[in-house]
Amino acid sequence: MRRGDGRCAGSLVWTSGALVLVLAFAVGPPASAQQLEPRAYAPSPTGANFVGVVYGYSTGDLLFDPTLPFSDVHARINSTGTFYVRTFGLFGRSASVTATLPYTWGTVDGNVGETYRRADRSGLADASLRIASNLMGSPALSPREFAARKPATTLGASLIVKAPVGEYDPSKLINIGTNRWTFKPEVGLSHPAGKWWLELYGGAWLSTTNHDFYGGQVKEQEPIGVGQVHVVYTIRPRTWAALDGTYYFGGATTVNDVHNADRQENSRLGATLALPVSGRHSLKLSYAKGATARVGSKMDTYAVAWQYFWFDRQAEAAKP
Repeated sequence: MRRGDGRCAGSLVWTSGALVLVLAFAVGPPASAQQLEPRAYAPSPTGANFVGVVYGYSTGDLLFDPTLPFSDVHARINSTGTFYVRTFGLFGRSASVTATLPYTWGTVDGNVGETYRRADRSGLADASLRIASNLMGSPALSPREFAARKPATTLGASLIVKAPVGEYDPSKLINIGTNRWTFKPEVGLSHPAGKWWLELYGGAWLSTTNHDFYGGQVKEQEPIGVGQVHVVYTIRPRTWAALDGTYYFGGATTVNDVHNADRQENSRLGATLALPVSGRHSLKLSYAKGATARVGSKMDTYAVAWQYFWFDRQAEAAKP
């Protein structure tokens, strides 16, 4: 709480009798921490390209420090984005790079005291780039070699970089973009057991300082630790289902050197289904639900993604 000026410098601000809701609870790094991504470290043959479109809808409550006068705060967030993935060999290991450009629109409403307020926003969100490489158990293989391989335990590592290109206006507290760089280093372990795979990931979201936060303030955020677990069952080639879980913690913010009571300790559960459609087209359906939440969002999320893949000419010639 920013003392002496009647302003809460956390995720809600009470200014001139109006409630201003920060959409960052729904579309910023906390939302990224909520993501459930089974098979994120699944090996692929080199020379593969994937392009697709994803749409997601999230709805649910935003939770705040109970000492603050906010109640019945609810968010309805839509997001869509395009992505491109390419696999390649890196120092003899299987690796990939993924680029994503999202667009978000949504509504947040709620009460401050007995007064109802609503906020609507839409625009480009921060773009992201992910670089991943297997460290153990998955050498770089051509499609022919990959088809003949025996599944093995793999250990991978990745780095996600989010660039502050999303819509941002420092005169408004509600913004789609975050006006800061965000990074997520992570490691992932995958272990096969017949048609089953057990996956464990661990990482953290790290954010730079926003030096132009609402009204020219300086906003900092502590790291958000993230753990994921996935149990995946392969029904047949390119068709699989997964049960997913994640737990994330931390992320307390500081505005102008004043600490806010907004540390998160939240968990989510979900399920994912991947289906081939025809030829090189496929769909991925997912659902996730907030299981526990201390501060932040506790939302239901529904998502569908379409994907098309192809091989480079050299890799195509090496197919079995």
